[in-house]
Amino acid sequence: MTFVSFVMPVRNEEAYIHASLQSLVDQGYPRAAYEIIVVDGRSSDQTPEIIVEMCEKNPHVRLLDNPAGIVPTAMNIGIRAARGDVIIRADGHNIYPRDYAANCVSCLEQTGADNVGGPWVTAAAADTLSARLVAAILSSPFGVGDSKFRTGNVEGFVDTVPFGAFRKEVFEKIGLYNEKLVRNQDNELNSRIREAGGKIYLSAALTTRYHPVKTFSGLLKYAFRTCKWHVFTLRENKSSMGLRHLAPAAFLLALLFLASTSLFRSTARAGLLLVLGGYLLVGLYFSLKSLRANGWMLALIQPFATLLFHIAYGAGTLFGLVYLFKQPSLRPIRSGLPVQQ
Repeated sequence: MTFVSFVMPVRNEEAYIHASLQSLVDQGYPRAAYEIIVVDGRSSDQTPEIIVEMCEKNPHVRLLDNPAGIVPTAMNIGIRAARGDVIIRADGHNIYPRDYAANCVSCLEQTGADNVGGPWVTAAAADTLSARLVAAILSSPFGVGDSKFRTGNVEGFVDTVPFGAFRKEVFEKIGLYNEKLVRNQDNELNSRIREAGGKIYLSAALTTRYHPVKTFSGLLKYAFRTCKWHVFTLRENKSSMGLRHLAPAAFLLALLFLASTSLFRSTARAGLLLVLGGYLLVGLYFSLKSLRANGWMLALIQPFATLLFHIAYGAGTLFGLVYLFKQPSLRPIRSGLPVQQ
């Protein structure tokens, strides 16, 4: 029986951590054949207390400390402590099906891949219009482009998967997570796997349920802060980011050019109206495809909200150009206790 180690980096996840951990504790995989390692980044909420309570009830759950507070250091702490031949990166926002561990092991064996993962079913984090809007944007091809794990049940070899299940030997071959990257560390790691001749597989059998941020304003902040890391990630590894990661920045530059030029040229004004009108029409087309699930109110708002999301995304990428010349801060993005450097 293949021994499996779940490694879950967390920080300030009190709203979700119990349900997420419980879904791992309730795995149908033999209890003696897997462990759950939670690596906490000095949370300032009730997250540690919830985890400790879970550890007391479940001896195969362990809590480790992550003084740096960021995901790549947490993963590296967990991987070094793991006893498993298979390392599954878990997330405190995900709910895992009972057969997830077994399916990860089976998928690795059947495909020969070095890393396997599955699509996300993005579920609203609350029963509010704002939370449902966030989920709708992150589930739409118009919102997230060709991000296959977000928009469909594609089966096959891909460039990247979120929160993968890895053969532990992969880390001995290519190294651990890049601790310079507060964001995009999965993309960069998967790029190194591909460069070393490894394969990455996306399977619908590994589908999980994911809860994003609760508010639309939170989504905009998340997009801006995350995308500030795109340029630095490319500086670290040129093959780690695709065109879809840079498209919103190019779109925003085009809008800014047309908007500034329209002050002097009528053709630029017409071009700006054409671009925005075309964008909103395409956005409306995609939102109407989900009309039955989301309703009219959400369908009409979604194109305009997606425009703001793409602007925040592009603005973050452009602001990140400063990191061509320096290292971004390694402090966690989310608020919490001061973190030791």
